[in-house]
Amino acid sequence: VQLVESGGGLVQPGGSLRLSCAASGFGLTYYTIAWFRQAPGKTRAGVSCITSTDGTTYYADSVKDRFTISRDNASGTVYLRMDSLNPEDTADYYCNTQPPRMEYWGKGTQVTVSS
Repeated sequence: VQLVESGGGLVQPGGSLRLSCAASGFGLTYYTIAWFRQAPGKTRAGVSCITSTDGTTYYADSVKDRFTISRDNASGTVYLRMDSLNPEDTADYYCNTQPPRMEYWGKGTQVTVSS
């Protein structure tokens, strides 16, 4: 079982990115999936999640109205669209089930917001 995050990169303040989360070895479709991030020197924290049942979404206050989580059950992919990025969004981003399972942590994808 492996979760693979992709889509990170370097972006200027105010820019956008879309992260993707895919899974091999299990059906992502059947789980509530969350995005987490870990900034340098800080602990990993939840950013957003989307339920498996009805697609209800939740967001941390720091990203509300800027980030959008979605899922494509046909392809088993969960996305995180990030708009109006600012330097405080710089972090490694990870996806996992919610609650997270230790064995599902992937390598993450790095997001750097800088001019």
